[in-house]
Amino acid sequence: MPQKKNADSLELIRGKAGSAFGKLSGFMMSYKGLPSTYNKDLQEDKIAMFDTYDSMCEILQIACGVLSTLTVNEGQCKAALSPDMLATDLAYYLVRKGVPFREAHSLSGKCVAAAEEKSVSLSSLTMQDLKGISDKFGDDVTSVWDFENSVEQYTSTGGTAKASVSQQIKHMETLLANSSNS
Repeated sequence: MPQKKNADSLELIRGKAGSAFGKLSGFMMSYKGLPSTYNKDLQEDKIAMFDTYDSMCEILQIACGVLSTLTVNEGQCKAALSPDMLATDLAYYLVRKGVPFREAHSLSGKCVAAAEEKSVSLSSLTMQDLKGISDKFGDDVTSVWDFENSVEQYTSTGGTAKASVSQQIKHMETLLANSSNS
């Protein structure tokens, strides 16, 4: 489709994840009974493993092509940010105030509904609006509307914080260096 602006190749890669996990699940079902059998059922693992290997080789080639030609327009990315994207952060804010996540999620949803009803962004709700939904909201809720804080709060392995991403990059560089030395 000529009007599409998103990279079709990345959608195809994402689609391959489902079939790879399906094959992994099938392999694990065969593998689970091995300790008590003669291992004849391992003949079934080859098709899934070789097919997944072939898919991964293709995916890596496509991903390299995408990344080598990718241009990120930082200005457009920042312009596309909307406070409504931070609804989950609003729920996490309430969790940090002692509200169970299930309830916090529901309260965050009520905030989104209130903002839609008033035709304002989520961050434009007044303290009175927020307090009407939950008395757990305080003046510090304004910290939720900072996109950088939103990214930096996820510091665990695989998280979005800069330190976490840097750690992941170093880990991958080490893996690549070790694999090229073998």
